[in-house]
Amino acid sequence: MSPIVIIIIAITCIVSYLGLNDTRIFEKYKFNVAAISSRKEYFRLISSAFLHADFMHLFFNMLSLYFFQGVVSYFFGNIGFLIIYFGSMVLGNVFSLMIYKNQPWYSAIGASGAVSGIIFASIAMAPNEISVNFLPGWLFGTLYFGYSVYMMLNPKQWDNLGHSAHLGGAFFGLVYSIALHPDLAMSNILYLGVMSLPLIYLAYEIFVRKRIG
Repeated sequence: MSPIVIIIIAITCIVSYLGLNDTRIFEKYKFNVAAISSRKEYFRLISSAFLHADFMHLFFNMLSLYFFQGVVSYFFGNIGFLIIYFGSMVLGNVFSLMIYKNQPWYSAIGASGAVSGIIFASIAMAPNEISVNFLPGWLFGTLYFGYSVYMMLNPKQWDNLGHSAHLGGAFFGLVYSIALHPDLAMSNILYLGVMSLPLIYLAYEIFVRKRIG
């Protein structure tokens, strides 16, 4: 694991810990539509990805990042990894901002968008070289997105996770990987297609049925 990934995981863990123990930090840096749109606090597009709802949320996102970061670093280098991670983070939150623009109260936290981009870029490069708890990487990714889409379409009062950021983040990771390694990415289109199914369904619910927003 590269030092850059270790630093990102360490900073995320520290900031998440501080946010979980200080509501002022949590409220100041979380993703919030009104704060971003009205008060122009655009830093929340990034800062919210370093906050998590609880230690299980933090662990799951960082574990996913740990399993998939190696392939991304190998094929894209440290700079490419940072581009995918932060590009997916920002685009994921911008997408959330677009979806919930008419709901100023909407708030969310988590590195879901950034991790989604890493997962998609990783599967685009090497779908069979990764396993998570004995599951093939592409199948884990499918379940990861499937759960997120289910939670987004069936919101719980206690749920404050940035599920909608998955779509924008995944899109950035996929487009970036295709742009830099088109032949390799297209050779794995079947795995990418299967992993995209939950997100395609989510897009249908958002843009066709207008179920969210």
